[in-house]
Amino acid sequence: MHPFRGLRYNPAKVSSLGNVTSPPYDVIEPDGVRRLETLDPHNVVRLILPHDSNGTTYREAADSLRSWISAGVLVPDPAPALYVYEQQQGGRVQRGVIGTLDITPPPAGIVLPHESVVPEIVADRTELMRTAEANHDPLLLTHSGADQDGADTVDQVVRREPALETTTPDGVRHRLWATSDPAEIARIAGALAGSRALIADGHHRWAGYLRMQRSQHSGLSTAHRPTPWDRGLVLLVDTDRYPLRIQPIHRVLPRLTPQHALARLGEAGTVEEIAAANAAGLAPEDATAAALAVLGSRPEDANALVVAGPDESGRPRFHLLTRPNPQLLRRAVRPDMPLSWRRLDATILHRALIAQLWGVPDDPEHIGYPHDAASAVRQAVEANGTAVLLRPVTEAVVRDLAGQGVMMPRKSTSFGPKPATGLVLRDLRLG
Repeated sequence: MHPFRGLRYNPAKVSSLGNVTSPPYDVIEPDGVRRLETLDPHNVVRLILPHDSNGTTYREAADSLRSWISAGVLVPDPAPALYVYEQQQGGRVQRGVIGTLDITPPPAGIVLPHESVVPEIVADRTELMRTAEANHDPLLLTHSGADQDGADTVDQVVRREPALETTTPDGVRHRLWATSDPAEIARIAGALAGSRALIADGHHRWAGYLRMQRSQHSGLSTAHRPTPWDRGLVLLVDTDRYPLRIQPIHRVLPRLTPQHALARLGEAGTVEEIAAANAAGLAPEDATAAALAVLGSRPEDANALVVAGPDESGRPRFHLLTRPNPQLLRRAVRPDMPLSWRRLDATILHRALIAQLWGVPDDPEHIGYPHDAASAVRQAVEANGTAVLLRPVTEAVVRDLAGQGVMMPRKSTSFGPKPATGLVLRDLRLG
């Protein structure tokens, strides 16, 4: 891990630091962009989601970044630093180190992705970074077992006054410390040297890092190979000290009517209505919670999915799928893959249901990935489509598959808490 000159908001130029941050780009609800923009005219969402209802382009977003720097709204730190970042909500604390990491190809086995990616999203994030010449937000990476010297140094840094402290609208307190001391940087970086890092959040941006690195190297001689694109912005968390929370990411198939979905669902396994969720008079959010409770009660070693969609009256109806059809699995799921991959709920969903039975194209127009179950059901009802609710997987399964170089289906996991966007950015023009 390497220090860099962080680009940070000038508190004197914005209404509050909490009003200029945003959640990661891929968890912002469709109406969330406008809400964030109203908090402050310099909210970072204007830089990370340029395709809004006003037709903002990558170039306009990049120009906004440069104009904010020129106006002193965003200010580069005077010296390269590593940043200790802490999030706290209630009694839960997560702490990690933000810096730049050498971008290495997958065969090196240093940074371990665990999910496949959507090409359109990779292209979007790559173009955003290329045009702005910036890394807007750190990827969330995890590692296990940093040595005690590095951990002690991080603890030493956080005993000082933070460089910034703010509470975001979701009630999370964020604190950031910067250290430019060469000895502290050497101890922290040395403790992380040789670690294998798992990508917890940021697969599409990591793929964008790799794409930009290849693009920048194209046509360059060996003597001129090093470029700022050889490193990318990351937050590295030691999960031995600060375990992350893992949640599922659900699916919305807006063009798959619930009638068609249910007509074929019986071929996939055992299907039953979820009486607790389908009871008359339940609000949609309460019905979704009841369905999730039933889903969560199923044995961890047995597959289970919830399929939801509107009935004739427009109310969501919930069905539980269990005991997948072995004949269908033999046709749809690759037998040469590890058993833990073949048993993933997401594998069965994508290979057996979405591709085999329902015939839904695997692209963003036909499959959405909401992080919130109630939002997934609401979107399905509004589109007269189908939502599929999933359970979380364990970090042990994720690490095992990643270590084997096996990719889980895209958007299989949501690690958290995720870092807020806007607390520290990286301007590649500064190196």
